[in-house]
Amino acid sequence: MTKAEFLNQFHHLRLPHLEPDFPLTKTGRPAAVLIPLIDYGTSLNVLLTERAHHLRHHPGQISFPGGAVEESDNTLFDAAMREADEEIGLPPSHVDIVGVLTRYRTVSGYEIAPVVGFVNPSFELKLDPNEVESAFEVPLAHVLNRKNHLIHKTHLNKRSFPIYFIPWQERMIWGATAAILRNLSHHIHP
Repeated sequence: MTKAEFLNQFHHLRLPHLEPDFPLTKTGRPAAVLIPLIDYGTSLNVLLTERAHHLRHHPGQISFPGGAVEESDNTLFDAAMREADEEIGLPPSHVDIVGVLTRYRTVSGYEIAPVVGFVNPSFELKLDPNEVESAFEVPLAHVLNRKNHLIHKTHLNKRSFPIYFIPWQERMIWGATAAILRNLSHHIHP
């Protein structure tokens, strides 16, 4: 899928199917992540990170650059770009924001705004070892293909909800990251 093909599918007025998220009993803590689409001209890849192994929450989990919205952030876009710069050294000047997907609520109490942006591939990764163990790319076509998505149902407080998985080589993309990619898939391929 090219940038032009992605934009043609992304900008539409139809309401896409959304996967169920975690049913929070109150408003979640605002967070924003960047879905960085590396634009190689003839194809797009998604840049993902592996969270540092020493972190207290979600160590080693595959994620997008992002985190909680801070008081200094004027918008969700600002939060996503600040976090991407801090975590992987992605300067805002290398990102062309496309839009934002529907927010996704997590079991840890966050309400995540997934910001989609095209990334110029000429930037050099500068990983913050306090937050990121590694970074890697996955072809966008792979994560958008729902044949590559696995769903496991789990129960919490007598309620059933899904956990999503997307295998890629020796890694497993799962949880909120996989759910957000699945929602992006529904948005692009309704």
